[in-house]
Amino acid sequence: MNIELRHLRYFVAVAEELHFGRAAQRLNISQPPLSQQIQILEQEIGARLFARTNRSVRLTAAGQQFLLDARLILQNVAQAADKAARLHRGDEGELRIGFTSSAPFISVVSDALFTYRQRFPAVHLQMQEINTRQQLAPLIDGRLDLGVMRNTPLPETLDHQLILQEPMYALVHRDHRLAGRERISVSELTKEPFVFFDPQVGTALYTEILTLLHHYQIEPNIAQEVGEAMTIIGLVSTGLGVSILPASFRRVRLADVVWIPLQEPDALSQVWLVWSRLRERPAVMSSMMSLLLSAE
Repeated sequence: MNIELRHLRYFVAVAEELHFGRAAQRLNISQPPLSQQIQILEQEIGARLFARTNRSVRLTAAGQQFLLDARLILQNVAQAADKAARLHRGDEGELRIGFTSSAPFISVVSDALFTYRQRFPAVHLQMQEINTRQQLAPLIDGRLDLGVMRNTPLPETLDHQLILQEPMYALVHRDHRLAGRERISVSELTKEPFVFFDPQVGTALYTEILTLLHHYQIEPNIAQEVGEAMTIIGLVSTGLGVSILPASFRRVRLADVVWIPLQEPDALSQVWLVWSRLRERPAVMSSMMSLLLSAE
C-alpha cells in the first residue's frame, strides 16, 4: 500500500467541502488532478470513500471512518513535526545537570537556572546534587549532560570552561579574636582548631583549600571532619573551630558566623562548567551553557 500524506490532505479537503471544485480551490490545485488522486487513494485502500452523482458528493460509511482516522494521522504528524522542531530549537526536551552543594549559592548559577526556566518552561530540568569527583563518571557515560563543579583534574574525554573565580574567606565565631579584622592571612589560622571536609567524601574543595594551606607551609589542626559545607558553617557558629570556604557560601546567613577575606592573592576557587566532548550537544544544552557562561 502506497498512501502518501498528500492523499490524506486531499481526501480531508474533499470530505469537508463535499465538493471537488471547492476542495481544489482550497488546496490551490486544479480539479482533474484532485479527482485523479482521490481515485488512486480509493484504489490503494480498496474501498469507495465517496458516493458521487452529477449533483452531489457524500461520504460512504468507509469514507466516514477514514475521515476520522485521516484527521488523527495528520494531527499526529503535525504534532510530531512541531515536537521535533521544538527539540531542535531547544524549546523542549530534558537536561540533566550535576551540581555541587555550593552551586545554588552562586548567583551566576542560580540566575542562569531561573532565566532558563522562564525561557524554556517545557524543558524538563533534572538537577542532581553530587560532589565534583562523583560527577565525572556520569558525565563520561551520559547520565549527566552538564556538570557544575570546582576545579579538579579531568579525563581527556571531558571538557570545561570557567564559570567564575571567587575569593576564599575565613569563617570564625563572632566572639573569636579575629572577628573584628577586615582582612587576615591564612597564617593567622595556623594554630586554630579547624572544621574541615572529610577526605573520604571526595569534594574538590578539600583538595583546593588544603593545597592553599600547604602552599603557605600551614598544616591545619583539624578538630572536626564533616561531609558538607553547610555543616562546617553550622559548627563554626557553635564555636567549635574556624574554617575556610569560597565567597558564595556567604549567602548562608548565621548571626554567630563572621566571614573575613583572606589577603593572599591566590586564595581563590574556580567553578567550572563541564561536559563530554564526545557527545552530541543538543540545543537544550547549548542554551544552558550560554546562560552559565555569559557572566564569565
